[in-house]
Amino acid sequence: MDSTDDHVRTLPGDDVEAATENTVARLERLPFGRVHLRVATLLGTGTFFDAFDSLVIASVLTVVITSFGVGFGSAGLLISSAYIGQFVGAIVFGALAERYGRRAAFIFSLGSFGLLSLAAALSWNFESLLVFRVLQGVGLGAEVPIAGALFNEFVRGRARGRVVMLYESIFSWGILLAPLIGLLFFTLFGQDLGWRLLFGFGALPLLVAIVAWFRLPESPRWLAERGRAAEAEALLAEMEADARRRGNELPAPEVTPPVTPRPTRFGELFSTAYRSRTILSWVTWFCGYFILYGFSTWLPTLYVRLGGLPTGNALALTAVASAIYLIEIYAFAFTVDRVGRKPWFVAGFAVSVLGAAVGAIAIALGAVAWPVLFVAGLLMGLGISPVTAGLYLYTPELYPTRMRAWATSTGSSLNRVASAIGPILVGLLLGAGLGLTSVFITFGVVAVVGLAVMAAMGIETKQRVLEELAP
Repeated sequence: MDSTDDHVRTLPGDDVEAATENTVARLERLPFGRVHLRVATLLGTGTFFDAFDSLVIASVLTVVITSFGVGFGSAGLLISSAYIGQFVGAIVFGALAERYGRRAAFIFSLGSFGLLSLAAALSWNFESLLVFRVLQGVGLGAEVPIAGALFNEFVRGRARGRVVMLYESIFSWGILLAPLIGLLFFTLFGQDLGWRLLFGFGALPLLVAIVAWFRLPESPRWLAERGRAAEAEALLAEMEADARRRGNELPAPEVTPPVTPRPTRFGELFSTAYRSRTILSWVTWFCGYFILYGFSTWLPTLYVRLGGLPTGNALALTAVASAIYLIEIYAFAFTVDRVGRKPWFVAGFAVSVLGAAVGAIAIALGAVAWPVLFVAGLLMGLGISPVTAGLYLYTPELYPTRMRAWATSTGSSLNRVASAIGPILVGLLLGAGLGLTSVFITFGVVAVVGLAVMAAMGIETKQRVLEELAP
């Protein structure tokens, strides 16, 4: 037995405060192990399909427009429909995750959006597809923020940025592979059948949800704060035994910031202690995802309709840009614990402003549409990708365990609002004949707002224990 075992208390069922502090101390000494890997694999698979199912509409939109005979305005509504459902899902499941646990909320959200993806594959007209995408969005909106809160609560502070962002990079793989899988399906099955099979592929999370029911553990921090000491103790013992089997010498648990578990009060987001953090979080979520989804979901269609490219070329360009963003996400992951979160976010918004300015000026000067779309879109994407990915690391760090899933979900609900408004607004601007210049100006203004708020109100959280950041 490890020599430091004398320093480890078992979790007393009648002393929630002591149990919680003991849980935090023991988690903070644990290296990444088999339990972490199991949690990351299950959450990561769900997160991959969340990204895929959210963005698959960008790959099928051109075909759906033709098949169902809809215009730019209706197409914008179809893009945004899933985000309307995601707003509801983020709010509802965020509250349920605090009351009933992160595990149950994750599994239910995963299964529901997989089932609705299958329904979307069987849609018979524009209206039915619209309804299925709204309902699918409920599960999509819940999965990523709940998974982010859960994984943050497993990982020790000094490596949290790197480990969590390596996990979050799986979302970027979903973004990258969505157009490539779309291109593959269209090549193999043709466009009429291919778009339906793409939605069918997006139903695989149903199987992952079944596996997660048996294999995904609950957050030990959440268990301890809810007085479920025996369950937290069993999970910690498993993680510690695994660490020792792999030859790790576990140090004595260090003193952690005192924790006084309190019940979840959903209005605490707006209390004196957390009001400014909530403003920071909500504005950053809104601005980041307005730019990301407002532009990226339209980009393949704009390449075709305004740039004159074939569908295959449009999807290939989208995939090239996504691959570049993925490389950047890994650079972010390996430097964020050293450089910090705030410098990355400020620089990201600044690059997005630059990309929007390049696009607006180039189009105003009469440049060819598709090269401008690619270059300006690439710059905006390079700027905003670390911001949008990093928010699933950053937001859970700003709040305590009693409200971490709720705060992350409500923050991400602003992501859904922005993701719904952005595509609709782009469709309206183009439908009104205002052209791409107006689109780039809009995204530039939003990026300036995000830059100003992060620069003025951003909090640095690198290498700090969660309970130290948010008591």
